[in-house]
Amino acid sequence: MIFSENSLDCESSLVIVFHLTNSSHLFTAFQQKNNNMVFGTKSTHVNLDYLGLFNTGTQYWNLDSAELVEHTLTQKSGMLADSGALCVSTGEFTGRAPKDKFCVEDDVTRDTVWWGNINQPVAPKYFDQLLGKMQAHLQGQPLYIRDAYAGADPQYRIKVRAINTTPWANLFVHNMFIRPEVEELKTFEPEWTILAVPDFHAEGPDDGVRQHNFSIINFTKRMILIGGTGYTGEMKKGIFTVLNYLLPSQNVLPMHCSANIGEGGDTAVFFGLSGTGKTTLSADPQRHLIGDDEHGWTENGVFNFEGGCYAKCIDLSPEKEPQIWHAIRQSAILENTRFFPGTRQVNFADTSVTENTRVSYPIHHIDGIAEPSMGGIPKNIFFLTCDAFGVLPPISRLTPGQAMYQFISGYTAKVAGTEEGITEPVTAFSACYGAPFLPLHPTRYAEMLGEKIKSYGTNVWLVNTGWSGGPYGVGKRMKLDYTRAMISAALEGQLDAVEYQKDPIFGLSFPLSVPGVPSAVLDPKSTWEDHAAYDEKAMKLAAAFRAEFKKYEDFASEEILAAAPSTSLAQEH
Repeated sequence: MIFSENSLDCESSLVIVFHLTNSSHLFTAFQQKNNNMVFGTKSTHVNLDYLGLFNTGTQYWNLDSAELVEHTLTQKSGMLADSGALCVSTGEFTGRAPKDKFCVEDDVTRDTVWWGNINQPVAPKYFDQLLGKMQAHLQGQPLYIRDAYAGADPQYRIKVRAINTTPWANLFVHNMFIRPEVEELKTFEPEWTILAVPDFHAEGPDDGVRQHNFSIINFTKRMILIGGTGYTGEMKKGIFTVLNYLLPSQNVLPMHCSANIGEGGDTAVFFGLSGTGKTTLSADPQRHLIGDDEHGWTENGVFNFEGGCYAKCIDLSPEKEPQIWHAIRQSAILENTRFFPGTRQVNFADTSVTENTRVSYPIHHIDGIAEPSMGGIPKNIFFLTCDAFGVLPPISRLTPGQAMYQFISGYTAKVAGTEEGITEPVTAFSACYGAPFLPLHPTRYAEMLGEKIKSYGTNVWLVNTGWSGGPYGVGKRMKLDYTRAMISAALEGQLDAVEYQKDPIFGLSFPLSVPGVPSAVLDPKSTWEDHAAYDEKAMKLAAAFRAEFKKYEDFASEEILAAAPSTSLAQEH
């Protein structure tokens, strides 16, 4: 690690050079006129003046993971697990706070952002007001600064600077974003800045926000302010939202998905909400992982936005998720987990803090990744849904219109939980499988998807990883081995020439034969003993689709609208 001065005009700077006993590196610290120390690798002509951050405490620029872990342990804000991973608590918030996410409404965004419950407007004066309060709050406080890239494709990446008040949050940025080379850090000029200060609290409506916590994106000043929350995912998803706004104007489709690539160079993309199996099904030992969450689709192919993974780890085991399990080692961060009493062994079944326990680790902790994190034009796209109603086919091939409709809908279903007497599934829709992160109208992304799959002849498949033979409580969940076999068959082109049958309600075409899968499970209605009950449940789900889609109808094309589920069984086969 190289240390350098904060600016070139430190006339009275005190230069201290010393050698660490356990390192062969030479470390240099510079004390400025305002008595703050600066450590780390940074551009010699860049400081934090552009943010109005003066008179701060010690500044730590781009420390390596070992140093950030050491700082965390020294500050007693984390503990090491027996795996070597760093265990931390995110405090009051153990997940994102979507009701407290805002976007500055100004001349840049007023007529371009999809305003509503997801993209809530805030006036520029409140952004400036909060920034001023944060600047004052940070005087005398130590800061951890990280320079990184978002985007593996050099043509479309953005340069991000994250400023944190805790070392472990800065380690999260180091894990999750793409790490520049040391030489690149010396000339790094950020295009976007994240200022994340968990211990700064807003004054609610007086500061233009709902309560003490907030995340605000300013597209004009190219800044993200985060306060009142220590949940690190706010930084990750803030930059994802930025890319979702910027990239479509460059004809790049941003996607909330995982992606992998086969030995023959064929790229596959997997969309799916929580619980659908996206992480499990894209982690194929026969293929190379491009990324597990955020990607862009250009005219040349797919690229990962990130340099790491942020995986849920509730009930994690080496049998269920071997890749994630073995990635939890030194420099990984476990959030809100707990140990078995008297040990440093993590109890992954412990939900006493939250069910949203997470682990962050750099992508190279996964064996066999694609390097760099890029692939070609997708040959196959999989929309994964866990249909707890048990009425959708286990796999079906979609037309471009159906692909756009299903993409906008972003459907899955969840069981109602453990409340006594409640067993009816609950629908969950999230536009483009990532509604909370879409600054533009969902139809914009859907039309881009449609144009690309038509241009490149990409196959699109809807895969139901949920129930068969009846709804939750009656039927059984689709066997993982069957789902893997269906996806493998699609990837290998084995479903190109088989016979298909069209579902009369949803209009979905499903194959009548798949290698390694009993034909009896491919037609969902045939798996139900009571066909009338199937029709009733299918019509109920179809009605839910139609009701959800009403909010998008005024912006959708005729091709998309024609893919809506049927309102009757008139064409029953």
